[in-house]
Amino acid sequence: MKVLIVTDAWHPQINGVVRSLTEIGKQADTFGIRVHYLTPEGFSSVAMPGYPEIRLVLATPSQIAHRIDEAAPDCIHIATEGPLGILARRYCMKHGKKFTTSYHTHFPQYLSARLPVPSWPFAVLMRRFHAAAAATMISTKTLEDDLAGQGYKNLMRWSRGVDADLFHPGKAVRPPFVRPIFLYAGRIAVEKNLEAFLSLDLPGSKVVAGDGPARADLEARFPEVHFLGAHRGEALAEIYASADAFVFPSLTDTFGVVLLEALASGVPVAAFPVAGPRDVIGNSKTGVLDKDLRRAAVGALAIPRDLCRKYALQFSWRESARQFFGNVLSANGICFQDMGALRQELETAA
Repeated sequence: MKVLIVTDAWHPQINGVVRSLTEIGKQADTFGIRVHYLTPEGFSSVAMPGYPEIRLVLATPSQIAHRIDEAAPDCIHIATEGPLGILARRYCMKHGKKFTTSYHTHFPQYLSARLPVPSWPFAVLMRRFHAAAAATMISTKTLEDDLAGQGYKNLMRWSRGVDADLFHPGKAVRPPFVRPIFLYAGRIAVEKNLEAFLSLDLPGSKVVAGDGPARADLEARFPEVHFLGAHRGEALAEIYASADAFVFPSLTDTFGVVLLEALASGVPVAAFPVAGPRDVIGNSKTGVLDKDLRRAAVGALAIPRDLCRKYALQFSWRESARQFFGNVLSANGICFQDMGALRQELETAA
């Protein structure tokens, strides 16, 4: 079984979309599935206005058709609503092929935050884009309820996971900052609402790990904050594990993989009580969600680290991949069989 994933977001970008799509690809073999990716690699591109880290592909319909035909997939999943996603959607509709989509980002709100325009025209375009899909995957119940209220149909749940071996409390080092350490990790962009965190009067140190178009401005305005730049792998794991609380000021994220990475590192979360944090943290008592972000940040310091770690272990990339591939295949009328689970049953029986 071959699944083609079409995505405008890809390496070297560091974000939840890229991480999620990469991780489920790593799990594909255990389900007897081969994953191919159609990404910006190999295409000419231009920088997205105001966000040079994101490249917009310059491709023709015939180029995309050639790539898809060459891959000869059994199923097609369109992960993003960018140029590649639009052309892949066009191909599928022209050739009568079913496809699934996933709703990762509140682009209408993001664009409205960057440009002096209302969000509703973009919301209409987003709904039209996903309406043609056999199914649209969403990460949480809050997002499902929100989109259903907007008229979205055929919604399927796809949660996320965390690499609990990489993100581990044991990776902590002695940082050169005054404790307590309040950490944010992720993109540094206007839609992340970072100013709400950086402007707080907090004890100890505020640390930001990540990069993005708003970094230079925020560094100049908040010189007391420690900006570490973008990190990956072990270096990022050390930063997480060395913090005392993870502050997530976003009001628009649909999930927040970084929340799971912080929790797996034994670091409690402070956030606003909005979609994303509300769904990830839930009633786990591993974070404080409050309209007063300072109160949430200080309150998070009292949460036991082992509680955070134990809760995060419930989320795995294998389970995330099982949900993803199950959704893709069932939306295409194909019976999904967990080959890994079947293999384990046979070994147990033997």
